[in-house]
Amino acid sequence: MGKPKWERQLDDNEEMATARMLRTSPQKLNLVAAQIRGKKVEKALAELTFSHKRIAGPVKKTLESAIANAENNHNLDPDALVVAEAFVGNSMVMKRFTARARGRGARIMKPFSHLTIVVREVEETA
Repeated sequence: MGKPKWERQLDDNEEMATARMLRTSPQKLNLVAAQIRGKKVEKALAELTFSHKRIAGPVKKTLESAIANAENNHNLDPDALVVAEAFVGNSMVMKRFTARARGRGARIMKPFSHLTIVVREVEETA
């Protein structure tokens, strides 16, 4: 018989892309995600292209994936897309130790993050 199919959590005019295990802290990733929230995708891509933040490259790649998903899977117009949501989640933290003075050790935390971008098609208002 099989399991029932999952209901789609997004509307018909929305599409999503997720990047998992990004090697940066959620706080730093959220700074870049906040820059593109609520903007048209062309403007968001331009801002990510010229951003000096190291993590802007993977964020841009995720946004391009969300645009491609919207265009290919749901036939949405890529020129009418807006970044509806961009949210960040915690992932694992690698814990490492480094040598310090007097035979002690200091913990080094290496955090990872998840990024989810949702794009929505909006109608042009005249």
